[in-house]
Amino acid sequence: MHGPSSGAGVVAVLPAAGSGVRLGAGVPKAFVGLAGVPMLVRAVDGLLASDVVGHVVVVVPADQVDAAAAMLTGRPATVVAGGADRTASVAAGLAATGTDAEVVLVHDAARPLTPPDVVRRVVGAVRAGAPAVIPVLPVADTVKRVDGAGTVVSTVDRSELRAVQTPQGFRAADLRRAHAGTPDPRTDDAGLVEALGDPVTTVAGDPLAFKVTTAWDLRIAELLLAGAGRVTEHEEHA
Repeated sequence: MHGPSSGAGVVAVLPAAGSGVRLGAGVPKAFVGLAGVPMLVRAVDGLLASDVVGHVVVVVPADQVDAAAAMLTGRPATVVAGGADRTASVAAGLAATGTDAEVVLVHDAARPLTPPDVVRRVVGAVRAGAPAVIPVLPVADTVKRVDGAGTVVSTVDRSELRAVQTPQGFRAADLRRAHAGTPDPRTDDAGLVEALGDPVTTVAGDPLAFKVTTAWDLRIAELLLAGAGRVTEHEEHA
């Protein structure tokens, strides 16, 4: 069971309707087990462990609502059916956040190892007055721009580039306004708010907040969890 937190007024929307095809799992990606625990459960628990999130709205395919709700028994979570794409699913989750929500986070269920500190940084920045906040990491690899034939056209200056993670955080009213009408499904939530003319602020992300998309990613996540378990066991016996 999860006790009360200091997350009053903060609701996280967790779209979890990915197919899992690239994982080869045969089930929705968020339902795939990671060291014996579904990624969906790990993602929800990571948000709640931050103690700055009061409730989580999980958005899944309509035929998986009951299964997801059973996984999340005892947690302050609501499960709703999603839409035809991610933007529609976020909108469905947003509609279920309630009028008391002051801050809304949008988080990928496929980032199950996201540290609670990242969640706290995002919520803290929104609480401090930022309309929209995204966690980011510097781009480490050299980036090339190529033409249709695959020939390098130029080298991109990566000093101004950032890789974006989740959770993304918003003032609830701004996110609702961004989703009003017919938002572009190719644009993430921060992009929708940016299109309104509101500034998007960045905070430090974390390498552990990587997205589990392929079987390789899943294996890396399992190895990281196994390593953390060995460290904990060593500390307990030190």
